[in-house]
Amino acid sequence: MDGEERGYWRWSKRDFFPEESFQSFGSYRAALSQTCSRFKNRLVSRSDDETERFELKKQSEHEMKRCLTWWDLVWFGFGSVIGAGIFVLTGQEAHEQAGPAIVLSYVVSGVSAMLSVFCYTEFSMEVPVAGGSFAYLRIELGDFAAFITAGNILLESIVGTAAVARAWTSYFATLLNRKPNALRIKTDLSSGFNLLDPIAVVVIAAATTIASISTRKTSLLNWIASAINTFVIFFVIVAGFIHADTSNLTPFLPYGPEGVFRAAAVVYFAYGGFDSIATMAEETKNPSRDIPIGLLGSMSIITVIYCLMALSLSMMQKYTDIDPNAAYSVAFQSVGMKWGKYLVALGALKGMTTVLLVAALAHARYVTHIARTHMIPPIFALVHPKTGTPINANLLVSIPSALIAFFSGLDVLSSLLSISILFIFTMMPVALLVRRYYVREVTPRADLLKLIICLLVVVASSMGTSAYWGMRLKGSWIGYTITVPFWFLGTLGIVLFVPQQRTPKVWGVPLVPWLPCLSIATNIFLMGSLGAEAFIRFGVCTLAMLVYYLLFGLHATFDMAHQQTVPKS
Repeated sequence: MDGEERGYWRWSKRDFFPEESFQSFGSYRAALSQTCSRFKNRLVSRSDDETERFELKKQSEHEMKRCLTWWDLVWFGFGSVIGAGIFVLTGQEAHEQAGPAIVLSYVVSGVSAMLSVFCYTEFSMEVPVAGGSFAYLRIELGDFAAFITAGNILLESIVGTAAVARAWTSYFATLLNRKPNALRIKTDLSSGFNLLDPIAVVVIAAATTIASISTRKTSLLNWIASAINTFVIFFVIVAGFIHADTSNLTPFLPYGPEGVFRAAAVVYFAYGGFDSIATMAEETKNPSRDIPIGLLGSMSIITVIYCLMALSLSMMQKYTDIDPNAAYSVAFQSVGMKWGKYLVALGALKGMTTVLLVAALAHARYVTHIARTHMIPPIFALVHPKTGTPINANLLVSIPSALIAFFSGLDVLSSLLSISILFIFTMMPVALLVRRYYVREVTPRADLLKLIICLLVVVASSMGTSAYWGMRLKGSWIGYTITVPFWFLGTLGIVLFVPQQRTPKVWGVPLVPWLPCLSIATNIFLMGSLGAEAFIRFGVCTLAMLVYYLLFGLHATFDMAHQQTVPKS
């Protein structure tokens, strides 16, 4: 009753730290003295479907409004995935890595993305909650694995939003026929921080405001902007085929199969963002039906669109003549359509606008569910009673994003962003396999041990394949004759020696465990293409997350699990 009477805007200490461990210095010191025992408890503790779907939602005090259908979710898929990446990455990789075979790179990366989509689809039908991958991993892999995922989700949310906002400014300048940095303020700060971007801040603020006011209105705006962007893409494809010269497709594989896969590792990130759909479960009228349609429908169409766009570019210009910085604009000029560059800039601008809109919605839902578990202060779990949206969660992401976008060029953080996304996508198929083959208090210990051994073999062999590929030993395939058979044996071991303990209620990923294990392998393979520097930064960020977890998150979630919180009144 006390929770209902209180207003939404509240800032007391107990709203941020209601747990018993933080009520006094003495209680906090006592909690720190129990860090080891509490860590062991949370390391093996796993949530369950009912807790995630019903119990944790009470932390938000109010329900989100169910106002979305499968039609909205399909367009959310378009809005979250199709940004500037397709316009930038295609020309870059066609020129430097794959040649006309860039279309095969999009096929490979599209298949890899679809494997992850399958995993998200099964989970979203079984556990339709706002937390998406965080909630799924908390159920199957436990509290600690979910925390590491939560840290990467927050990192990806903040840095990704800032990166897109700065790119928005660059494309807006291009649309005005000016240089990309023309609208930024030059200062004497150090390189990488000397170009201040107030427009990026305004764009983030606008997207956050719209997403906070109404999910339904955000969906309508996304639909309009995505429809305009789709028209631009349709024009690019048609114009490309009208001015096509099939002789430009020869030679088709100038850099060999290696070039196709290296390009696939880069263009894979043009498919990023589809996981946003799964976070809309609590606002979807029929999540068990609509979310799978939204995920599978949008990603299937997007894969076809990407392949057609890549093919049209390759036929308009010889791969050696493609401009890696402005591929489509220069290609249109080469066929006498100089005005085409403005249409491309408009399409990219509209694409980034929808990416920011959908991201504002999805990231806030992630944050809301993370806060429900008290891994971050529970005040960020609150849903506004009038708007039915988590405004505090929106602010938690948008304010640091705006600060980073204002000061930083983000060149240093781009690879870190990529590895965070791939880490989450790698954890998902692992969680799916655990869900299918392990049920607490049902699965015999011997079967659990077999599953762990087989999963370790699959992961280790996938890492070996990725590492061998990264060594760039041209023409040498000896390493793959060792790593690939081990991956096959690890997967076959699950088939032969570990009985399935659970079958999906409605729809499940086909060919289990083969497709999930293949998803693990492809995501680890793509992670290996990012270089050592990205892993060093990832390790530093993970270490910082662990420090926070041991000092705050661990004790808050332990108290939450054992209901040691102070009354709100």
